[in-house]
Amino acid sequence: MNLPSDQRVQKLQQWLDKHYAVYENSFTPVSGDASFRRYFRFIAKNTYGEDRVSLIAVDAPPELENSQPFIDVAKLLLKNKLPVPKIYQSSIEQGYFVIEDFGDQLLLDALNKTSADYLYGLAISYLLKIQLIKPDTLPLYDSALLQNEMHLFSDWYLEKHYGIVIDDDTRSMLKKTYSFLESNALEQPQVFVHRDYHSRNLMILGADKVGIIDFQDAVTGPISYDLVSLLRDCYIDWPQTKINQWIGEYYSCLPKRYAFTEQQFRRWFDLMGVQRHLKAIGIFSRLKYRDGKDSYINDIPRTLNYVMQVGEQYDELKALHSFLRTIHS
Repeated sequence: MNLPSDQRVQKLQQWLDKHYAVYENSFTPVSGDASFRRYFRFIAKNTYGEDRVSLIAVDAPPELENSQPFIDVAKLLLKNKLPVPKIYQSSIEQGYFVIEDFGDQLLLDALNKTSADYLYGLAISYLLKIQLIKPDTLPLYDSALLQNEMHLFSDWYLEKHYGIVIDDDTRSMLKKTYSFLESNALEQPQVFVHRDYHSRNLMILGADKVGIIDFQDAVTGPISYDLVSLLRDCYIDWPQTKINQWIGEYYSCLPKRYAFTEQQFRRWFDLMGVQRHLKAIGIFSRLKYRDGKDSYINDIPRTLNYVMQVGEQYDELKALHSFLRTIHS
């Protein structure tokens, strides 16, 4: 194999050579994600009963990425027959993995006005299956985690990106708002939460199959979280009439053991979205200023617009809405 200059990639390729007969010049980078992980596609000979097979090599530096949750959650999802990539080789100590290749077609790239109903129907059907899994082994989406996420908005968007000095009145308003959003999350039924279930983490595998990736941050958390990630996606938006339709379809398929009304669920959904979107805006800002990944800053306007739309509808969020409208005027 030809070795590029990056030392970790060189070691990854040397590690691969111990396990696979890799086709010359087949090792190529694949688009990465917002983490420190990197992905590479390669073609191997005589692997898993096939003459040629395309696989994905993952570089997850152990000092930057804890890979054990990825392995644990993958096993749990595969055990429950969910379409996630199989892990063929792994070295947690080195931070190297070989996983099944799900191709390059993101759900995001396949979505349009014609395909959306069908594709979101598929995504919702898999989400309902995920939520049936007992999440006993997963970390809790508890008060500390919810609060830490929302403070990303304060620290990285308001203070770092906007250069705002947060005064006592604003700090008090944000504290009250974050507490309200936390209460909304914790009062919901707690289920298996993927935590990043959106159009860039779902892959088209065929006419009627969607693959699920980037699940390593899964937690036990609010039942509305993954649906709002999917339907109020930071990377694509839809008319509220379509979102209402898809929420209704999801609600109608919920197990009968849940006693909450559809109206209650829609309220949870709206407010959960605000918590998630405040977090996302903070993360997008952090990616720019800490990690040098500038492109995510372009997704802030859509994400902020969700916060503004919902903030206008709920009395408890009027102060946040007014504050954001003032700083963006």
